[in-house]
Amino acid sequence: MRAWRVHELGEPSQVLSLDEVARPTPGEGQLLVRVRAAALNFPDILMAQGLYQERPPLPYTPGVELCGEVVGTGQRVLGGPSGGSGAFAEYALMDADGAWPVPDGMPDEKAAALYLTYQTGHVGLHRRARLQPGEWLLVHAGAGGVGSAAIQLGKAAGARVIATAGGARKVEVCRQLGADHVVDYTAEDFVPVVKEITGGHGADVVYDPVGGDVFDRSRRCIAFEGRLVVVGFTSGRIPDAPANHALVKNYSVVGLHWGLYRTKEPALIGTVHAELTRLVESGQVDPMLGEVLPLDQAPQALARLADRGTVGKIVLVP
Repeated sequence: MRAWRVHELGEPSQVLSLDEVARPTPGEGQLLVRVRAAALNFPDILMAQGLYQERPPLPYTPGVELCGEVVGTGQRVLGGPSGGSGAFAEYALMDADGAWPVPDGMPDEKAAALYLTYQTGHVGLHRRARLQPGEWLLVHAGAGGVGSAAIQLGKAAGARVIATAGGARKVEVCRQLGADHVVDYTAEDFVPVVKEITGGHGADVVYDPVGGDVFDRSRRCIAFEGRLVVVGFTSGRIPDAPANHALVKNYSVVGLHWGLYRTKEPALIGTVHAELTRLVESGQVDPMLGEVLPLDQAPQALARLADRGTVGKIVLVP
């Protein structure tokens, strides 16, 4: 089969190689799936650069999210690959207890995008931030894969959603996703806008996959008893959180490492998938696809994702 592999660490566009490799053999508790679609995520870039918390041995096949067809049964499933054989390939392995049924009628490309960012968003907003109906939710980078999922999940939870995005095109995308208010951070500072929109109350929950200056500024418009959810650092800078500021303003900085739940509380993943399936069937969740590309364009697709010029999710189809 064909599979993209990383033989040395570096920029994905430079270190990815499309190789002919043996089809993986499932072990006990594993399934062999034919990959029908694989979604791109920022960790794919960080992993290739050697900057992610998980560092697979070289060479490895990247790709952490897929929709596949179980070889032998034809059942469509979604989830993450296992056994070191990633999703950017024609076949992959999945753990049988981590292969979730695709909601009825959902296209392969959208199913591939339902796993990582929506699981992360649901756990982040409900389990970690305890988002309540009527609260103000501030979602940064709302037009991206992580942010677009958070906007939809926030609206489904009954929150009032403010999104930030860069440029007119991305602002319009956030509106289409259902955000009540959108701030173009290339044209204005989101801090006074959030304060004005909320009548001085501030954001009850901030969902921040960007870090850096965005995190620092978010601390200036967070509400009393607000929760600032740390999702990632796509800006490239890991910010500091002054403990005295959290004390004086009485807010919480909440870490979100969704992957830990797979080992610490695996039952939660199934519970969240059932809820996501319900939201898909009710029309409240619909993954937004920015581009659907053939598998052989993985390096170019990852380069576009790294440049942060994309909207929604990019999906590869073998």
